[in-house]
Amino acid sequence: MKKILLLCSAGMSTSIIVKKMLEAADKKGLEVEIKAMGLEMFQENLGNYDIFLLGPQVKFKRDELNKIAQENGKRVEVINPMDYGMMKGDKILEFALNLID
Repeated sequence: MKKILLLCSAGMSTSIIVKKMLEAADKKGLEVEIKAMGLEMFQENLGNYDIFLLGPQVKFKRDELNKIAQENGKRVEVINPMDYGMMKGDKILEFALNLID
């Protein structure tokens, strides 16, 4: 099972994206775990997820968090602002899964 964690300033806006991503995964018959949390939860969840996606509003944290993630064999990337704004859960899911494989 692939595990994806979305991070934003408070975990609120990304929770809607999570719902859309889970719906897209369900349609494709994929078994995934996707959650949304605030940035402050990154370190304590580092070992629990395969990939970490940042909401566009916190993209300035990418380099800092990615450095920590890479030390642990993980990766942090920013969600495409257009896909995020239009709530394209299927596109964001595809993006995440391609980063894991």
